[in-house]
Amino acid sequence: MLSVTTTAGLWLAVVLSGLYHGINPGMGWPLAVSSAMMERRETALFRALGALAIGHFAAMLVILVPFSLMTALVTYERPIRIGGGLLVAGLGVYLLITRRHPRFLSRIPPSQLALWSFLVAIVHGAALMLVPIYLGLCAAEDLDSGHRAAQDLMARNATLLGAVALTHTAAMIVSGGTLAYAVHRWLGLSFLRKTWFDLEAVWATSLVIVGGLGIASAL
Repeated sequence: MLSVTTTAGLWLAVVLSGLYHGINPGMGWPLAVSSAMMERRETALFRALGALAIGHFAAMLVILVPFSLMTALVTYERPIRIGGGLLVAGLGVYLLITRRHPRFLSRIPPSQLALWSFLVAIVHGAALMLVPIYLGLCAAEDLDSGHRAAQDLMARNATLLGAVALTHTAAMIVSGGTLAYAVHRWLGLSFLRKTWFDLEAVWATSLVIVGGLGIASAL
């Protein structure tokens, strides 16, 4: 049975990973600033943030839904969690080695920010990072095996999946949106030029860490 402390820690990880994704410029908040400045309207910033949120949320669902369905196989819950952790850590190692950005992302026009956000979250592993955390919250080992247990798990996981994706996306937009608004309203583009930071190596390393923690928790 998951303790209250463990559950709270996993939900905190959902929020913190969302805040972390939002701060990362690669998740798109500078594009929201750009939209507002090009249209010379503050409402354009919030519209762009909304599109980024929709794309990010959709990416969370696309990645988490298959794992939600697999956790119905109660007997194989531990191998699924280990496999999810290996997948996340493997992507982190790959990003550390290659350092390449898919060129097709740069060909998506600014009018399709939701699609851009969706693809970025998939390609860069933002959605995948949630998998070990989500599987930890599912705690399938707490249920007895059997058909009824599997049905109960499916019903519970559908609600949990939505809550995890929504909470994570909300945290992402809060942190990224706050940065975007501050740059647009007060700091200006000079702030971006002077303080631009590259989180790519940190991002890839964090995937390896999250994947490793997911494997450790399963074992």
